[in-house]
Amino acid sequence: MKAIIIQTPSFDVYEQMACDEIMCEMLPAQYILRFYKWKDKGITFGFSQKFKEVYSVLDEKLKDYPITRRPTGGGVVIHEYDLTFSFIFFEPGEFNPKKTYEVIHSAICDVYRKKGFNIFKSVSNQSNYNVNNPVMECFKKPVDMDLIFNGQKILGGALRKFSDYILYQASLQLENSRNEFIHYDIIRTAFENLFEIKFEFFNIDDFYFSKIIEKKFSKYSSKSWVERI
Repeated sequence: MKAIIIQTPSFDVYEQMACDEIMCEMLPAQYILRFYKWKDKGITFGFSQKFKEVYSVLDEKLKDYPITRRPTGGGVVIHEYDLTFSFIFFEPGEFNPKKTYEVIHSAICDVYRKKGFNIFKSVSNQSNYNVNNPVMECFKKPVDMDLIFNGQKILGGALRKFSDYILYQASLQLENSRNEFIHYDIIRTAFENLFEIKFEFFNIDDFYFSKIIEKKFSKYSSKSWVERI
């Protein structure tokens, strides 16, 4: 089973979403891990959220940030200092989001705890986000299976199934996480342990890059997508 870590240049928020969708379409491997490199700050919000309601509750400073709708669910995520990553994996059959979150976050939590971090999984009676709540910022209120550190939610994710593959997009909001290699290593190790795989590095070429830029302008930076509902 081929497993790769995608190497990309620094992308803006539209290119980040476009890249994940292109990888889901092209599928250069059965397991694809990508750590985002950010060109600048940005905001993403969930597939089913209403744009006007999301925008209306943003602070004035945040309204100047580029913003786009994710292909996955969940709430509003502010990408300023977070370690953002995505994972695409082969998962045929029935889609069970709650079970998928539990399995992935348990694997990540286990490696963090082995490394000495006092991180644990949230246990909540709320099994999912209320997508109609315009103030639903992902890191304001943890839900079931989110990861918690020092009383704060530090890892949340969102899912989307494409045929036999699942796209998981996640944000680690732990201090200095973008700049400390240990977090990249823990996340990589968690997926390798969970799926019994070994990642190889994979650089996108001009062909992939052109597809990403095309998807950026045709979809993720377009008003028709961002303000879809």
